[in-house]
Amino acid sequence: MSNLSSDAMFDALGDPVRRLILRELRHGPLPVGRLADQLPVGRPAASKHLKVLQGAGLVEHRSSGTKNLYSLAPAGLVPLQQWLVETWDDTLTRFADFVNSEGAADVPRPDRVPRGTPSAAEGHQP
Repeated sequence: MSNLSSDAMFDALGDPVRRLILRELRHGPLPVGRLADQLPVGRPAASKHLKVLQGAGLVEHRSSGTKNLYSLAPAGLVPLQQWLVETWDDTLTRFADFVNSEGAADVPRPDRVPRGTPSAAEGHQP
């Protein structure tokens, strides 16, 4: 996924109103007026948010008679999902490498107190 598309998606999703719009559109296409009725902003602001979401590839627009209908873009979240999966996979791989390395044995673990040593849970202070 290119930085341009991921940046546009993250920027678009960074606004709570835009996330609300995506939640509303999960139920199917809506005209901007009905969508604005479900939001804490007016119709002009809703239209601006929809343009940002459309520019990020997350929302599609089509005209039906005199109504402008907005819906989720079928493949819009796929690049974002791929970015999250890649990031998570890389993070888990690095964590597994760390845990399996010899250096991990030297890291103190708070859940393992040597026998005979009073723990903070027992009310003892060092």
